[in-house]
Amino acid sequence: MSPVAVGGNAHALPEARVPDPREAPPIRWGILAPGGIANEFAAAVTAGTASTVVAVGSRSEQRARDFADRHHIPRAFGSYEALVADEAVDAVYVASPHSEHHDHALLALEAGKPVLVEKAFTRNVTEARAVIRAGADRGLLVAEAMWARYLPHYDVVRQVLDGGVLGDLVLLRADHSQLLHPNGPERLARPELAGGALLDLGVYPVSFADHLLGPPASVAARGSLTECGVDATVGIVLAYVSGAVAVLTCSMLARTPCAAEIIGTEARLELDGPFYAPTAVRLLSPAGEVLAERPGTLPGPLRGFSYQAAEFARCLSAGSRECPAMPHAATLRVMSTMDEIRAQVGVRYPGE
Repeated sequence: MSPVAVGGNAHALPEARVPDPREAPPIRWGILAPGGIANEFAAAVTAGTASTVVAVGSRSEQRARDFADRHHIPRAFGSYEALVADEAVDAVYVASPHSEHHDHALLALEAGKPVLVEKAFTRNVTEARAVIRAGADRGLLVAEAMWARYLPHYDVVRQVLDGGVLGDLVLLRADHSQLLHPNGPERLARPELAGGALLDLGVYPVSFADHLLGPPASVAARGSLTECGVDATVGIVLAYVSGAVAVLTCSMLARTPCAAEIIGTEARLELDGPFYAPTAVRLLSPAGEVLAERPGTLPGPLRGFSYQAAEFARCLSAGSRECPAMPHAATLRVMSTMDEIRAQVGVRYPGE
């Protein structure tokens, strides 16, 4: 997608370097846990890549069959063990609740299957290290399905920062809040399922800050808890050795615009909400004049999740152990930062 220069201004946003998902080599996916996000993944694989979903596994055979019928998947299994043992499956997409990611990823890896694990990758950084280590020990590809990190507009923003267009980075702001409690998914209210706003919603702004700024020098967080002891609303300030500061918020008690802004001494970038989905990116002068803009639409039948599925397929075909768009070091940094945030807010999951 071409950058859009505004009013004849010489400024322009760079072209994304992300390959077309439809050009990635085909692989055969198995989906572990047919929840809501798995629906989006299956649809995106079918519509926007050369790959196919060939099997789905659930603890309920009927649920697996219903999902398979909905997405025209040939095989449905009433256990996760049967899914990962299927010889027709090249890779497993783990879409179970956060609390189960560690065990389900290890189940697939022990069966010799590479894994794409939904965000948040695990409950904590200790579990994340164990999954990554298990993949390395077996020579298998392991990646986090933080789908935003694979999208074209994230690459555009990364290029703008690397090119020094904004000057010295001063401030990053990002928010992800949705009205999901108390009448939303039950898992978000349950500590034993690693519920709360941070791992489900806050992971997006935390990962966005990591993508652009790397590891913080310090973390400060405050929040409110539900009656069950999970985080309902969290405010986060991350400080960096460069002097930049990231101000991040998340809540499951109200919906916000979910926008993001990166402010430098020479210019700033605005990302419309939701910033983590395909969206418009604007370059503005310090006075607020729009210098350049990139629309947020995707070409043809592509969906946001198509990009992560395609990148995983490329890396698998190349024999890689991790995806450059979301390397293991980034996953571990994000999990470590969220561990510190939870500790400061006062959230601890059973068994940690």
